Amino acid sequence: MAEHYSSFEYKGTRWFLQRITAVFLIGVLAFHFMLLHFVNHAAEVTFLGTQARMQQVGYFGTMIAFLVTATFHGVNGVYNALINQGLTGTRKQVVKWVLVVASGVLIAQGVRTALYMAGIIA
Repeated sequence: MAEHYSSFEYKGTRWFLQRITAVFLIGVLAFHFMLLHFVNHAAEVTFLGTQARMQQVGYFGTMIAFLVTATFHGVNGVYNALINQGLTGTRKQVVKWVLVVASGVLIAQGVRTALYMAGIIA
């Protein structure tokens, strides 16, 4: 029988955060589909409507939380998949820091876009 290997330490912090973020993402995606596909049909979604939603504190906060959570969940999953494939040593450190910087840039740009959409910055 093949040995099962995972870079996630069972019940460790990264393992736990991966599961918690998955649960949060499922909830936010359910909210998204309900709001933008059943309450407002896709053909009715407009840029101005999106701007109006982003000006609501709850919606804005949910979108920022989604951005940060999805970024962490995706990057953490990719990083651990690479470790599972045998990434070690200097390459592991380089990949880790490239992913950290890319995550920071993605979150910064996402927050900047959200602030613009909410009319907080011009």
